[in-house]
Amino acid sequence: QVQLVESGGGTAQPGGSLRLSCTASGKIYDIAAMGWYRQSPGNERELVANIPTGGLTFYADPVKGRFTISIDRSKNAVFLQMNNLEPEDTATYYCHARISPSVLSMTNTYWGRGTQVIVSS
Repeated sequence: QVQLVESGGGTAQPGGSLRLSCTASGKIYDIAAMGWYRQSPGNERELVANIPTGGLTFYADPVKGRFTISIDRSKNAVFLQMNNLEPEDTATYYCHARISPSVLSMTNTYWGRGTQVIVSS
């Protein structure tokens, strides 16, 4: 079984910064991609940023130039540096990963439980 555990959420003022971390643990053979989604009340979950193995990093338009995603493959960890935060960034942020548990397994999708980010003055 694979688990994703997020940390780093909290409260920040507009213009402030927060850094989210997510570590995958368990039976992991290969990680195809890791990324972050977010969901605010009344809205659908949306992709914020994603790093696929061997592919291009993706950022949603609202966060381009403000958020930076990075990955530490040696630790099976993904990070989201969020700068110049805006009240519209307030949401629960979910870590997402596509992982193959073994060489014979297909890639499965895993989610963290979420970490809350509140941007308010």
